[in-house]
Amino acid sequence: MKKIAIIGGGASGLMAALTAARAGSDVTMYEHNSGVGKKILASGNGRCNIINTTVSYEDYAGADPQFVTYALKQLGFSYFEKFCHSIGLLLDIKEDGRCYPLSNEAKSVLIAFKSAVSDAGVRICTETIVSAISKKDTQFIVETDNNKMLYDKVLIATGSEAAPQLGATADGYIFAKRFGHEILPTYPSLVQLHLVSKNHHKMAGVKTTAEVTLIIDGKSKEKIQGDILFAAYGISGLAILDISQKASYALHTKQRVSIALNLLPRYDRATLTNMIEKLFSSVPKHDVHTALCGLIPAKIATYLLEDAAISLSSTVSSLSPKEIKKLTHLIGEWKFEVSDTHGFKHAEVSGGGVSTAHINNKTMESTLIEGLYFAGEVLDIVGRRGGYNFNFAWASGMIAGKEMAKK
Repeated sequence: MKKIAIIGGGASGLMAALTAARAGSDVTMYEHNSGVGKKILASGNGRCNIINTTVSYEDYAGADPQFVTYALKQLGFSYFEKFCHSIGLLLDIKEDGRCYPLSNEAKSVLIAFKSAVSDAGVRICTETIVSAISKKDTQFIVETDNNKMLYDKVLIATGSEAAPQLGATADGYIFAKRFGHEILPTYPSLVQLHLVSKNHHKMAGVKTTAEVTLIIDGKSKEKIQGDILFAAYGISGLAILDISQKASYALHTKQRVSIALNLLPRYDRATLTNMIEKLFSSVPKHDVHTALCGLIPAKIATYLLEDAAISLSSTVSSLSPKEIKKLTHLIGEWKFEVSDTHGFKHAEVSGGGVSTAHINNKTMESTLIEGLYFAGEVLDIVGRRGGYNFNFAWASGMIAGKEMAKK
């Protein structure tokens, strides 16, 4: 019987542990937190967007996004749904491909996994810090504060530095580097952005729908429509999280980053201009701020007018065609420079990590060290928002678990 150590009790570690134990292996999981699955509990605002029914390598970033292709094919949605049924978990499948536990509680996912791994005989050592992993001859030595244990195979599934308040650490990178693996620089992803602006903090708490264009070194790179939320530090919202991976990576590589907000994305520029002119002609005695409040949130209108160098008290009848054109332009393309992300503490996931160049994508085994495996977010693979990071975590964990259990 194979003796397997799994370092990390997150999504990929739990899936690997269950898969390997069900295949007859002797599995021990090490988790430095007081319990496993803390990120699972926090995901999806406590609902856990457990997987997405539509997925391909194009939903991922990293030095080699196609690395995920084989794993994702092995864990197709129908297979995953049957697996969930096997551990007593039913799914609520949304039209856009997102899936949640039917209970709408992330806690359900963790309860199901914990019960399943316990039934399979997995030993879970919580509040246990692994200080070192080494290999002598054919066996690995896993060292904790008060013990040394021998294993035939080891899986590093320690996650990333994202959300340190949930216990995230860089331990996995340290272990991998000691075995000769390259660690690509890490950066926060699915994270809020800091803006360079004299007024964004004055709009803190204002939420609206907008089309967000990400601009890197002066070139438009991505457009996403969705919620935005101004904050004291800058800007948040689902649309911002969606562009944050590319924005964060660009900042990390010292590129210039900015965003442009289209506050009324339903209308093209000509239609918007015509609509504003008609609105203004119908209320010629109104001040321009009052008139704009019929189109966009009041606080946003205040600082949009400031950027347009138009007095809030100006009557709409006094505006020149040039001023109306400038207002229309700003509503459709209000630009802000991005100075930073809101950091790992507020990031859902991390880009960078253990290079996939020396990982077998069909087994998740190191090509440098026999018997050493990697799964999940510790690798240089990061998915976009919508359950895609869980897709890869479950898939890579399942493959690693199956392979480790083989004789």
